[in-house]
Amino acid sequence: MFKKHLIYKTDNYNMLTVEVQGKTLVVREISDQWGEDAFQFLSRPELLNWAEQRFKIEDYKGREDEYNQIMENFRNV
Repeated sequence: MFKKHLIYKTDNYNMLTVEVQGKTLVVREISDQWGEDAFQFLSRPELLNWAEQRFKIEDYKGREDEYNQIMENFRNV
């Protein structure tokens, strides 16, 4: 059984989760526009680096609280 962390979920078609599979971290991003993408990382620093590249603070102008919550959820994995 893998430990699953919910990063965000707006509905059943837009969500991002991280599964801890032993030493591997698997990110599953589901989008109503792009379908499902999966990314594998071998360390938390690698995952956090990806998250910082994927989620830019500039994209969350006026929604800084949402950005901060997403990044905090990544840090808690």
